[in-house]
Amino acid sequence: MNKGRHMWSQLFGKYLWITNTVSSGGLLAVGDIIQQRIEYIRGVNPNYNWRRTGRFFLVGLSQGPPHHVFYVWLDKVFPQKTAKVVFKKIMTDQLLAAPFFALTFFLGAGLLEGKTVAGALTEFKDKFPAVYAFDWCIWPPTQTINFYFVPTQYRVLYINFITVIWDVFLSYIKHKDQVTNPCKAD
Repeated sequence: MNKGRHMWSQLFGKYLWITNTVSSGGLLAVGDIIQQRIEYIRGVNPNYNWRRTGRFFLVGLSQGPPHHVFYVWLDKVFPQKTAKVVFKKIMTDQLLAAPFFALTFFLGAGLLEGKTVAGALTEFKDKFPAVYAFDWCIWPPTQTINFYFVPTQYRVLYINFITVIWDVFLSYIKHKDQVTNPCKAD
């Protein structure tokens, strides 16, 4: 028991940056695995694409460090847990972090697929409205819990577990040819 507690404190103390990085990569890959399973069940994709999941893992690894730095910075800039401060954190997250991480996701995944920067940016521009609309549905409530109740060292881990749902959505959007705006009525 003592060994486990020591390892836990090391992972979420001394090695927090590494923990956040690896969990970001691993959970983005899990989101893609789930989405590919859904595609298989629906008959959309008969074969599992391990390279696709590997690309998601690498993109997740690349997003772990900036997520880590962002949440540490956010707690330094807005240290209290009042409703006003939590609102400021959520707005900062939604207006700065959300577009940045969506851009880095599409850019990283696109480049790993062999697209040019221009091609990856075009995909980002085409799919960002749907991603950002869904972002506003899932992340403000998630972040309210995060900023009120979750200790700083566990924030990226908490976000990563909620992110599995988000990552399934990202995998779906990333691999869908045509994306409609979820805010428009058909």
